[in-house]
Amino acid sequence: MSWDSFIYFAVPSVLFWFFGAFLAWKPLRHKAAVASTLIGLVIFFSYIVAMWISLERPPLRTMGETRLWYSFFLPVAGLLVYSRWRYKWILSFSSIMALVFICVNLFKPEIHSKTLMPALQSPWFAPHVIVYMFAYALLGASFLMALWLLVRRKNPSEEEIQMTDGLVNVGVAFLTFGMLFGALWAKEAWGHYWGWDPKETWAAITWFAYLFYIHFRRLRPRNWKAAMAILLICFVCLQMCWWGINYLPSARATSVHTY
Repeated sequence: MSWDSFIYFAVPSVLFWFFGAFLAWKPLRHKAAVASTLIGLVIFFSYIVAMWISLERPPLRTMGETRLWYSFFLPVAGLLVYSRWRYKWILSFSSIMALVFICVNLFKPEIHSKTLMPALQSPWFAPHVIVYMFAYALLGASFLMALWLLVRRKNPSEEEIQMTDGLVNVGVAFLTFGMLFGALWAKEAWGHYWGWDPKETWAAITWFAYLFYIHFRRLRPRNWKAAMAILLICFVCLQMCWWGINYLPSARATSVHTY
């Protein structure tokens, strides 16, 4: 499977996702919306599997490869929210966000080599990155909810706030597992669990930022506007951790996460 084939999987996947989002707004079309979104996910994931087989390694090395997983997990997170709480707009938002990352990969493809540097030839490499991408998708969905509540809702319901909290709680749980897997990987690859590499530093900042949000919600449950604003800041930290550090001179010079 070559990178040139991506468009033949991406286009039908996006069409099914947006058709599912369209059906979500129609009365009594919940099952059809879920089915359409699932079909798109199956098509997209089949490309990831084909790339995995073709590359003879997990497609997780480059930013382009991690964007594949993020493009996949965003509709997954949207589908989970829609299935549980029936928020019609979440499928539209998650599909649009996934489309953005897909377009970046289509217009700026990256060279995909079969070879992996020794540090990446670890059994912890795949679970670390996959768990992180799923956490990022859930926290991305919580960011969309926070933005929606701040911009469109003057008096959000308790259920809406609880849904946002639920996304954060589960996302942080996966974020924690991702950090633990990364620590085990670092111990195997570099001989220590934590080295305060720029990537690791921003991972810690992001983790503590979301923990601050969780504790703030428990201590100030009625101050939802401040909590949503904190959540937006947390998401900025997450973006800095994911790709922003690649533009820092210190990271380019010293980071062991620059491959």
